[in-house]
Amino acid sequence: MDKQSLERKLAAVVHNVNEVVVGKERVLEHLLIGLLSSGHVILEDVPGTGKTLLAKSLAKSLDCQMRRIQFTADLLPSDVTGINFYNQQAGRFELRQGPVFSNVLLADELNRATPRTQSSLLECMEERQVTIDGVTYPLESPFMVIATQNPIDNHGTFPLPEAQLDRFMMCISMGYPTQEEERAILRRFTSGNPLESLAPAVSQKEIQELQAIVPTVHVSEEVYDYLIAIVTATRSHSEISFGVSPRGSLQLLKAAQARALIRGRDFVVPDDVKALIRPVLAHRIILKDTFRGEANRAGPLLDKLVADIPVPTEPALESR
Repeated sequence: MDKQSLERKLAAVVHNVNEVVVGKERVLEHLLIGLLSSGHVILEDVPGTGKTLLAKSLAKSLDCQMRRIQFTADLLPSDVTGINFYNQQAGRFELRQGPVFSNVLLADELNRATPRTQSSLLECMEERQVTIDGVTYPLESPFMVIATQNPIDNHGTFPLPEAQLDRFMMCISMGYPTQEEERAILRRFTSGNPLESLAPAVSQKEIQELQAIVPTVHVSEEVYDYLIAIVTATRSHSEISFGVSPRGSLQLLKAAQARALIRGRDFVVPDDVKALIRPVLAHRIILKDTFRGEANRAGPLLDKLVADIPVPTEPALESR
């Protein structure tokens, strides 16, 4: 896929989503980064800010199979992965596939389910496969989990464990709209729901082609050093109990490569890494003397930490 085709396809997806969602360009870019780098994304904010609407709009813009799970306290792991049931007419057990057998899985209000049910997503998110009664079934590519969750201080929520959070590439906050954006939302949804008329803009094969390009985006040694310096600093900071794991380093690198591709470059610059520090790393660190996953404090702390690390001059960027 050439550069013009790439830009045209990505622009078509952005245009599609913007027909429904108002004023969430930054969040949409992060979702596209997660899609292109084969990562999973959490949209976290108070109810009613458009988390599910944004996820549905992106899913409908992709010519892929999308399934949605409404997570509740009584949901079972088999409701997510599937179950073998006995077919009396055929006289044998048959697999009834769960919603994870899809390309885009919308896990709505993930933290309303119990930890047992939350853990049913671990294998499919990390290994792109599902094991049911000892038999392993591969998941079709592409596969992406877009999860929404309410703040952990809301009633009826179960905080995601560290192992589950670490499997999400990014955790993004939606935020409230501005007055002008809210006026546009009210006008847009007065006469109907624009989501219903949304058509796919990118095929499944084209998504796979885009995902194959991301690992080829060039990363210089200076950018590697910059990324490693940031991650290493989180492991020795006085206010951080547990810093970013090697999985987090790899996720940050992949996200930076995808961002460079979306911005029309075939090489990563330090700004790609710096721009993704909060969404990729804030939910991975555990702070001292605070509640687990308190992103409100983790974000500013990461900003201060990154500000103390020298940004390298990129020779590759200058030569190009």
